[in-house]
Amino acid sequence: MTDLVDGEPLAASQAILNPLSDSAIFLVLTVAAGNEQLVHDALGDISGLVRSVGFRVPDGVLTCITSIGSDAWSRLFDGPRPNQLHVLPEFHGAVHSSVSTPGDILFHIRAKGMDLCFELASLLVERFGGMSAVVDEVHGFKYFEERDLLGFVDGTENPTGALAVRNVIVRDDEPQFVGGSYVVVQKYLHNLTAWNTLTVEQQEQAIGRGKADNVEQAEEKKAPNAHTVLTVLTDADGNELKIVRDNMPFGRVGEAEFGTYFIGYAKTPAVTERMLKNMFVGDPEGNYDRILDFSTAVTGSLYFTPTGDFLDDPPPLPPTPAPTLAPTPTLPLAT
Repeated sequence: MTDLVDGEPLAASQAILNPLSDSAIFLVLTVAAGNEQLVHDALGDISGLVRSVGFRVPDGVLTCITSIGSDAWSRLFDGPRPNQLHVLPEFHGAVHSSVSTPGDILFHIRAKGMDLCFELASLLVERFGGMSAVVDEVHGFKYFEERDLLGFVDGTENPTGALAVRNVIVRDDEPQFVGGSYVVVQKYLHNLTAWNTLTVEQQEQAIGRGKADNVEQAEEKKAPNAHTVLTVLTDADGNELKIVRDNMPFGRVGEAEFGTYFIGYAKTPAVTERMLKNMFVGDPEGNYDRILDFSTAVTGSLYFTPTGDFLDDPPPLPPTPAPTLAPTPTLPLAT
């Protein structure tokens, strides 16, 4: 399917802009050295696996968005690479720091039910197993009223329609990768015990929104370190820079593990990285995001999300450098 934006055809993207789902599984894999050809071959099987599982429950809206990390891209594909694909930097503030963790392939699996997500995740791990390792696995679920585990509605300001395409999908800025997107993921663990010692008013000051009604506070009433202050960005002309978040709560009650899996898609990673810098370093420096006093980022990685056509028929592997032969030793002349 080809979308039209501003009257111009746009190459078909993966299901990045689909509506938010009830369930999700996030899988991060690293590719073992020497297995590049096997992984390269397996990429073309992903769409078939999605069809095989999704066909059994037509109204389950099963999708899988596959994205590739910087190091893996260089190892898997010959030819050009996305201009802004790199390892996610770490942001170190006076109080809090983000982390950058390994990741070669990101599978973002979504559906109405966890059964579909689980079935597809199992098949993907089976297909890629032995040639790659799962270094992170998170099962996300939709919480009450679209809220996260901190009790606030998440994703309210996501762009939709043509606005989403303009902010999220690569167009003529990278002609060779039209239809793609950049995605940043982070796993945050929440200290709910400390968070719940705050009054509702203090929590609302940390977020910049009403907790019950989800109404954004007036600018003049917001705390300078509120989450909505530091993560709302504008360009030189005053236009707001948007990303699409598909964050999901996750947790294990017995382990007292409660968190939010952040996932943000944008046509340039510079927008998301600027948000992270504002959060951890502060804007101005030292004015860090109040939410970080209760939420710790334990993972972080950046990927490029190519089109489905790219994955179905990817470029060949990079050429293998010819081995360098040691010079033949010269034997001394016999005397």
